[in-house]
Amino acid sequence: MSDRLTSLDASFLYLEESTTAMHVGSVMVFQPPEAGFDYDHLVRIIGHRIGSIPRFRQKVRDVPGRVGNPVWVDDENFDMSYHVRRAGLPRPGTQRQLEEFVARVQPRRLDRTRPLWEIYLVEGLQGGRFALVTKTHYALIDGVNALDIAHVLVDSEPSDVSVDEESSTWVPRHPPNGAELVVEALVDAVRRPAQAIDLVRGGVNEVVNLGMVAAESLGSLLSTAARTAARPAPDLPLNAQIGTTRRCVMIATDLEDYRAVRSRLAQGAYAEDVSINDVVLATIAGGFRTWLLGRGEPVHSGQIVRAMVPVSVYGDDPSGMYANDVMACVVNLPVGEPGASMRLHQIAFGMRQQMEGGHAVGATSLANLAGFASPTLHALGARLGSAMSRRLYNVMITNVPGPQSPLYAGEAQMLSTYPVTPLAKGQGLSIGVTSYHGGVYYGLNADRDTMPDVDVLAQSIVESLRELKSGR
Repeated sequence: MSDRLTSLDASFLYLEESTTAMHVGSVMVFQPPEAGFDYDHLVRIIGHRIGSIPRFRQKVRDVPGRVGNPVWVDDENFDMSYHVRRAGLPRPGTQRQLEEFVARVQPRRLDRTRPLWEIYLVEGLQGGRFALVTKTHYALIDGVNALDIAHVLVDSEPSDVSVDEESSTWVPRHPPNGAELVVEALVDAVRRPAQAIDLVRGGVNEVVNLGMVAAESLGSLLSTAARTAARPAPDLPLNAQIGTTRRCVMIATDLEDYRAVRSRLAQGAYAEDVSINDVVLATIAGGFRTWLLGRGEPVHSGQIVRAMVPVSVYGDDPSGMYANDVMACVVNLPVGEPGASMRLHQIAFGMRQQMEGGHAVGATSLANLAGFASPTLHALGARLGSAMSRRLYNVMITNVPGPQSPLYAGEAQMLSTYPVTPLAKGQGLSIGVTSYHGGVYYGLNADRDTMPDVDVLAQSIVESLRELKSGR
C-alpha cells in the first residue's frame, strides 16, 4: 500500500502559487576544515545522512481522477546531482552577494516531478568560508518520515564520511500504475470513511474541501486574534499584493546582548516576567518604529504592528536542538511607544497574558493550520495563503532556539545559520530568528517591490538592540 499524503500535506501542493512557493529555506555558513570541503564531500555526507530516510528519494504521484490524495512513490530515476547543486560568488564574496544569491534561488518553486528538496553549495565567501542554502517543501516535512533537509545535514560532532560509508544500497520500489492507485484510494476510503470529505475533484472544490480541514484550527486562531484586538490588523506598508521576486537580508547579533537586557531588568519589578523571546520581539518592534518613521509614515502613540509569533517554550540555554512545546500568539508590537524599555514590558505583559491565560494556539492546532512540524519549527505560515492572513496579522515572526554548542557538516563547523521563511498572500515580509552557539541570527525575507528598503529595517533592528542595552 502506498504512503498517502495527508490532506494537510496535499493542501501545500494545491494552494501553492507562483508568488507563494511553499517551501522553507535556510542559509548555513561554515568554516571548512584544513583538509578542505568540496562538492563531492557534500554529496557523500548527504547520501550517508538520508540513507535511512526514504522520503528524500520519493516524489509525489497524483491519483487518476483525484479520487484520493496523492501518494509518495520512490523516484526510480533519483539523481543526487540534480538536488545538490554548486554555485560560487564572485570576488570579494561578501554577505551582500550571498543575500542576493539567496533572494534569487529561494522563490523558485521546487520541481513537483522530483523529490521536493534542494541544496546549494555556495563557495567563494570571504575568509575561505562556504554556505549551504537549502529548500524543503512543506509537503515533505512532517517531523516523522522526514525533517527539513538542513536539519539532516548537521551533527553535534565532526565526522569524516568516506566513500565506503556513503550510504547503504538503495533499491527503489516500482511505483504502482494508475489502476492500482485508484483501487488503493477506494480501499482507503472504505477503511477510513472520515477521509471521504477530503477527496478532491479539481477546481474550486479542492480549496473548499481543504479549507474544511483547517477550519477548526483557523477558528482557534481567529478567536485568539479577537481577544488580542477588536479590530483587524492595521493597514501598513508591510502588506500588499506580492510578486515572485524577493530581497533577503541576514543579521548576526550576540545572544549575550539579549541576556544583558534581561539581567538589567532583574533589578526591577518585572524581571521574572521577561523572557529572551520578549527581548527579541521588543528589538524587532523598535526596528519597525525606526523604519516606519524613516519612511515618513504616521506613527501615533497607539500604533501597533500585529505579529503572528509561534513561541517555543525553552530556557535561556536550550540543551537540545529543538523544542517540541510550541504555542502561537498574535502579538501587538507597540511601535507607537517611544521608550524601548516600556515597549519591552508591554510585549512581555501581552505574551504572558496569552501564554498563561490559555489564549495561545497550541502546537497541534497550529499544525492543522500551518503545516507546523516541531522538529522544523520555521516551517510555518504560507498555508493560509489568502487575504485572511492579511486581516489577522501584518508579519510572521518565528523565533526558534538552537543548540549552544557547535554543529558540523562532516568536519566543517557551522558558524551561523539564518532561516528563510516564506511569504503568504498579502505579506510583504517574514522574519525568522534562530539562536545558535552564542549568536542570535535573523533572516528577513521580503517581497522585492513591497520592501525595497528591507536593508534599512535590518539596520534599524540592530540599532534597536543597542537602544535596549542602553536602558533608555
